[in-house]
Amino acid sequence: MSSKRVIITQKTLRKKLTHILSLLVFTSIFAQNEHSKAIVEIENLSKERAKAFNQSDAKTIASYFTLDAILMAPNKNVQIGQESIEAYYQGLFDNFNLELDSYYEEVEVSGNMAYGRGEAIVKATPKKGGETITTSSKYLNILRRQSDGSWLTTHDIWNEN
Repeated sequence: MSSKRVIITQKTLRKKLTHILSLLVFTSIFAQNEHSKAIVEIENLSKERAKAFNQSDAKTIASYFTLDAILMAPNKNVQIGQESIEAYYQGLFDNFNLELDSYYEEVEVSGNMAYGRGEAIVKATPKKGGETITTSSKYLNILRRQSDGSWLTTHDIWNEN
């Protein structure tokens, strides 16, 4: 039986370590870019949903939710599924002229799940007449990345400040 001795020179060791460190840095930068990209996508989804709200478009709002999504509005029954969520918003739009200003204060992403915590101000004017009511609320959205890479809301809950 013969034994072979492996001798690694200092120069070879430096090259290998430099290569490994470069790979680690590249992987870290790539992961940070993907994380930042996901946050931007989620913030854009929120903006598009607010735009649909301001256009009284219940169908488009519901399309930003998963098929089995859960909506938990204050003092209302839980709404489950896109159809139920669309009906909830359509009920609002049938009775009020609404204006929404909302934004995320925090978005966190972990793999294919994320949450967004935000603030919203809604101005509601009854269509049958009456004074405009302004409410301020805080909300939490839970989102899941879909197989096509897009994000949809799985849970939406809010209450008034």
